[in-house]
Amino acid sequence: PWPNGTTGELLTRMSNDTDLCGNFYAVREGDELYRLRPDWVDIVLDRAAEEYDAVPIGYIYWAGGRNGQTQGGQAFTVDEVCHWAPKPDPIACYRGMSPLTPLAREIQGDTSSADHKNAFLKNAATPNMIIKSDPSTSLENFIKFKELFTADHEGAKNAYKTLHIGGGADVTVVGADMKQLDFKNVVGAGEARIAAAFETPPILVGFSEGLQAATYSNYGSARRRYADGTERPRLRSAAAALETIVPAHDGSRLWYDDRDVAFFREDMKDQAEIDQIHAAS
Repeated sequence: PWPNGTTGELLTRMSNDTDLCGNFYAVREGDELYRLRPDWVDIVLDRAAEEYDAVPIGYIYWAGGRNGQTQGGQAFTVDEVCHWAPKPDPIACYRGMSPLTPLAREIQGDTSSADHKNAFLKNAATPNMIIKSDPSTSLENFIKFKELFTADHEGAKNAYKTLHIGGGADVTVVGADMKQLDFKNVVGAGEARIAAAFETPPILVGFSEGLQAATYSNYGSARRRYADGTERPRLRSAAAALETIVPAHDGSRLWYDDRDVAFFREDMKDQAEIDQIHAAS
């Protein structure tokens, strides 16, 4: 692609843009390809035929963003732009949708879980407590006791210390610990839904839901599912999108070379055995 760029870097940027923004755009100048930042691209639509969905007729690229733009954007026709949108937006089929869009609540829940865990560790990493002081205790002595107790027993570094309480104070444990809250399963369910949205088996990214088995005995099956069900369709789709600005020779099509991809080697072995059987037949 661009100077000093590799095909792997191009595919990585294509994947990043579609995962975060739902769309990847690129243009060609001579023998080099250049990525267009997705949020700086406007799609020009033809709405003349109201009985059909809107159809793109061009693209406008605003270098630096539309806000504060002193000059007009750069216009491109549809045959000058590679527009890759592997996950279509159901309400606007001419553009893509990020897998993160339907996961907004899951991500908020995961963030809240992390905040809960941090707060749990920050506040002594033990169940919450209520300390009732003797009614005759003065406000000044109560504040001093509170400050001393907080300094000696709050925070992860003070966890598991022996608790000493003076006369007249009564300690009551309230709330629940992470085990009682079933914290692992709550977080694991959210992780599984996030992995499903990206069509990635949880075991491949180390999510707890995928590591429940004692061994990695299911890793091979998960790898095969990811290679055949996720990566190969994405590579086919990416090659087809790039063919707009990198046309193949007559009678051929742009394709991907997976000979050095470790995840596909098992499939290549199976294909070789199939070819051998066909040759013998």
